[in-house]
Amino acid sequence: MPVRRPGLRRPGGRAAGPATGPAGAGPVLRRLSDYAWRLLVVAVAAYLVLTVLGRFHLITLAAFLALVITSVVRPLVDLAGRVVPRPFAVLIGLAVAILVPAGLLALIGETVAADVDRLSREFQGGLDRLEKALEGAPLHLDPSTFDDLQRKVADFVSEHRSTLISTALSGAGRLVEVGTGAALAVFMSVFFLHSGDRMWRWTAARFPAAAGDRLDRGGRVAWRTFAGYTRGIFVVAATNAVMVGIALYFLDVPLALPLTVLEFFASFVPLVGSPVAMLVASVVALAARGPVIAIVVLLLIVVIGQIEGHLLHPLVMSRAVSLHPVVVAVSVLAGSIAAGVIGAVVAVPLVSVLWAVYADRRGPVEGEEAVPGPGAAASVPVGRRR
Repeated sequence: MPVRRPGLRRPGGRAAGPATGPAGAGPVLRRLSDYAWRLLVVAVAAYLVLTVLGRFHLITLAAFLALVITSVVRPLVDLAGRVVPRPFAVLIGLAVAILVPAGLLALIGETVAADVDRLSREFQGGLDRLEKALEGAPLHLDPSTFDDLQRKVADFVSEHRSTLISTALSGAGRLVEVGTGAALAVFMSVFFLHSGDRMWRWTAARFPAAAGDRLDRGGRVAWRTFAGYTRGIFVVAATNAVMVGIALYFLDVPLALPLTVLEFFASFVPLVGSPVAMLVASVVALAARGPVIAIVVLLLIVVIGQIEGHLLHPLVMSRAVSLHPVVVAVSVLAGSIAAGVIGAVVAVPLVSVLWAVYADRRGPVEGEEAVPGPGAAASVPVGRRR
């Protein structure tokens, strides 16, 4: 007969198992260890993916730019495709996408070249006024301070002339790399616009049936979110640029058109880009128009920020992306640390796409109604899962 070993007995009369330390410590530690090794696997996989993408950064950026072009130009291509064959519609959309920025850059160059003499005189006069203001109350700076500063700048330029020249040459090499990436992006966008749906279906069909269906659904959710974000941020950036351009024009600030374009591109970095561009405009206004106009331009930062945060984003962006401002700020900061300005631009759409796919895989939750269109993929679930 089996020998029954003595052990502790629970209040219900059953014998207790071996002691495992404090009550509940065993299951808690096991659950934590399960999550820990899974998080480690995910972190290692993410690191490897980012390493590979960074190693082929030119192809990665070209693919990202091609997706941006596709998301913005595709409505025009679909509209033109109702009248002309699809290849001609693609050519029309890409022609508009290339000619509009090229014409805008040519107009900026012509404007700056026509006003370069007047601008140099205004900047010199503005700097003189700024020096006199700093020499007066309440700072009372020594006039020799500015002469010493100018002499130090001239000495630095003369001493580091070779370094500056090599930097300029490396910048020219960068321009060649940027041109290559832009050409590759346009080449990829041609096929994305013409037959992107067929390309994606072919890719999903290469996987087993269940995995292919999940991949197809996740990819379509990700694309709806990315396209909605890109089109929305274009609308927000264009609106900010129009407001800034009108304000700078009526304030008679020099370089109004280049500063307007700077505001447009800076608005692609959420929360940070637009204030930085307006600070540049305020410096130009201070040098050319004096401190009063510069203060007015600084006040525009607050006004445009309020319009963007309380009007444009709720109306334009909420259906595509629903991220908390803290998440947006942390994403921009993390992206800038990882990859500079490019990382700051890419961070928010990347986080938005990942969150949209996760929310779709998680399914509906109590208290949340399904939103049709792109917003359905990016709604923030609140409450308990059914």
